[in-house]
Amino acid sequence: MSAPRIVRAGVLAALVVAGLGVPAGAQPAARLRAGAATSNITPPLGGAIVGGWAPFPATYIHDDLHARSLVLDDGASRLAIVVVDSLGVPRYVLDRARHLATEHTGIPAERILISATHTHSATSALGDRWSPADYDLAPTLDAYQAFLASRIADGIRQAVANLQPAQIAWGRATLADEVFNRRWFMQPGPHLRNPFGGMDRVQMNPGVGSPHLIEPAGPTDPEIAFVAVRTPQGQPIAVLANYSLHYVGGVPQGHVSADYFGVFARTLARLLGEDHAESRFVAMLSNGTSGDINNVDVRGAQARLAPYERMTRVATRVAAEVYQAMQPLTWRDHVPLAAAQRTVTLQRRPITPALTAWAREALARPVDAPTHPRERIYAERIQGSAGAPPSLEVVLQAFAIGDLAITTFPFEVFAEIGLEIKAKSPFVQTFTTSLANGSEGYLPTRRQHELGGYETWLGTNRVELDAARLMTDALLQMLAGLKASAPAARPAP
Repeated sequence: MSAPRIVRAGVLAALVVAGLGVPAGAQPAARLRAGAATSNITPPLGGAIVGGWAPFPATYIHDDLHARSLVLDDGASRLAIVVVDSLGVPRYVLDRARHLATEHTGIPAERILISATHTHSATSALGDRWSPADYDLAPTLDAYQAFLASRIADGIRQAVANLQPAQIAWGRATLADEVFNRRWFMQPGPHLRNPFGGMDRVQMNPGVGSPHLIEPAGPTDPEIAFVAVRTPQGQPIAVLANYSLHYVGGVPQGHVSADYFGVFARTLARLLGEDHAESRFVAMLSNGTSGDINNVDVRGAQARLAPYERMTRVATRVAAEVYQAMQPLTWRDHVPLAAAQRTVTLQRRPITPALTAWAREALARPVDAPTHPRERIYAERIQGSAGAPPSLEVVLQAFAIGDLAITTFPFEVFAEIGLEIKAKSPFVQTFTTSLANGSEGYLPTRRQHELGGYETWLGTNRVELDAARLMTDALLQMLAGLKASAPAARPAP
């Protein structure tokens, strides 16, 4: 049995705002204000791009990387949301960014949500992820991490400086044929062997057209959720969208790119007529629950495309769906804002004596004679994790923007987890952002753990098998608290 679990309640703030059915003589609700900004976070060439199995140096910048920020102010408090073009950012780097932003803007850290897009073509912000420093609560930031933290904070400061009267709306669209579950039940065979010498029941990314395919091991989430803000005169200020697609890729080796997340931002700006030099409009696309979702139809229904062509197609379609869904929206001059945060303590999966012995034997074998192509990588991860503390503290957040809710995980979250939160949320609309407040690996459900596959291997996943259940329950409790504390909704004008 695992050690006792600790769920520590952090800040829970729900702001009740006057003006919803204003009685005679009372002050009307303050008008919403919003500000947005972008910060260039492109790293210097030469750093390691770690989106694949073997890191390689960045040699060419195809498109700049950004931290895109949106700040909302309801007259009583503020929320800040930042989306960062990065594979993943450790919690200690984001804690530094939030500290700097709080110091300069006064926005409490628990009201600042920062997530990574998970582009696989960005120089790493993870530092030495497989060393004992990975488990240090406050390691020294390397040069790029320090730069990144300051630029994230700069973006929030600039967004605050750009605050202006605003209207807000939110909605959703659907794009089902660009998302595929990448975990497949397969017919028995050597393709199901894992690095530890066992056999899995499912395989991640089986070969396109494989004769061993049976069926996907989980669902997809085709929804594109979004929230948009504009001036009272109708000038776009920002759009925050969320789609559960891991990334697209198709990037030549050595290229730095924001992947389809960056193409989406540029395309939506163009559709809204905000792609000119004077525009301050900011489009941002956060990564939803895409831990088991990709853009590859392994049944062989996709043609090969030139570099950047597929991501451009996907991003253009996502942006077009958001643009169309924005047209009939009803805009509000005011919504109440609220936030909740909890720190949850998870148990780490143990490094057993048997695993330690396996790793030692695997690393003793000749490099060119492994029993599995990934054997050596996972043996090194097992050895590097041996001195880690038995537990891991993670930060969860829930934001309420009127009848819209946003939840977060510091993991690459499976689609079925996000679908459950949407189904059980007390809010009219809810979406989940992955890789927020950290980058702690994959988060399968217990059922998916039983099936095996890459995302469940120890070294890819590092926390207890019930971690998804514990955090999902905590987030649903947080949403219930926010909903219970919220003022009664008034109809949109």
